[in-house]
Amino acid sequence: MRPPKKEARERELAGEPISPGIVRGKVKVLRSPDEKPVLPGEILVARAADPGWTPLFINAAGVILEVGGMLQHGALVAREYGKPCVSGIEGAVSVLKDGQMVEMDGLNGIVRLL
Repeated sequence: MRPPKKEARERELAGEPISPGIVRGKVKVLRSPDEKPVLPGEILVARAADPGWTPLFINAAGVILEVGGMLQHGALVAREYGKPCVSGIEGAVSVLKDGQMVEMDGLNGIVRLL
């Protein structure tokens, strides 16, 4: 029922495409929605997102989630706000670091490490 994941090349992470768009920005990794602010243009990285995370999507340029699919709350909000989103990147909150530059492609489910 899901399309196969794209193959990740060197310096790429592959996940499930959720919401289309290509953005570049600095990563902001959060383990809880009140941990720290997401500044305009940053790419929000989280394990998953529930309704308490919704205000953070306003400033986020894009969203990277470890778990969940097309119907996960974070995926729905990302599409509603027109934000690129990739899900299913295992270990994203450990692999990606605050301030790291990435380019994410929400149509193809790819995150490029810059």
